[in-house]
Amino acid sequence: MKLFDKIKWILGILIVFVLIAATNLIDRSNFVQVRESVETIYQDRLIAKDLILDIYKAVQEKEIALITSDANFFEARNSILNEEMKQLLESFEHTRQTENEQQVFGRLKENYNALVSKESKLVSNDFSDSRELLELVRKLEGDLYALSDIQISEGSRLLSVSKRATDSVEFFTQLEIGILILLAILIQIIILYQPKKE
Repeated sequence: MKLFDKIKWILGILIVFVLIAATNLIDRSNFVQVRESVETIYQDRLIAKDLILDIYKAVQEKEIALITSDANFFEARNSILNEEMKQLLESFEHTRQTENEQQVFGRLKENYNALVSKESKLVSNDFSDSRELLELVRKLEGDLYALSDIQISEGSRLLSVSKRATDSVEFFTQLEIGILILLAILIQIIILYQPKKE
C-alpha cells in the first residue's frame, strides 16, 4: 500500500471519528440538561408543592380552631401541629429556590413565627386575640398560594428547557445522519480516487 493510500485511509477514518466524537459531546450535553430538568422538577418542584400542601392543611386546621374558639385544640393538638409545620418548613428550606421564592418563603416563616408566638397567649386571654391571629393565618395562606404559583411557573420553565434540549438532540441526530452520509460518499471518493500517472 502506498503512502498516499495510507494517508487517504487515515484521513477518512479521522474525519468519521471527529464527527462522531463532536456529535456525541453535543448529545451528551443535551441529555444532561434534560436529566437535570427532570430531577429538578421532581425534587424541587413536586416535593415542594407537596410540602406546601401539607403546610396549608395545618394552617387550615388552625384556622378552623380559631374560628370555632376550640380551646381543646390549642391545649392538646396545636403544639404537635406547630412541630409538624416547623419540620415541613425546614424541609422546604432545603429545596432549590428562586430569588422570588426565597422572598416569599422568608415572609411565610416570619408570619408563622408571629402566629406561634401569639398563639401561646390565646387560651389564657379567652380568644380575645383571635381576630389578629386570623389575620396572620390569612397572610400565611397568601404566602402559600404565592409559593404554589411559583412551583407551577418554575416547573413549566424547566419543562420548556428539557423540551428545547430534546428538540436539539433530535435536530443534531438528523444532522449527524446527513453528515455521515456525505462523509461516506467523500471517503469513497478519496479512497477510490487514483491520481493520473504521467
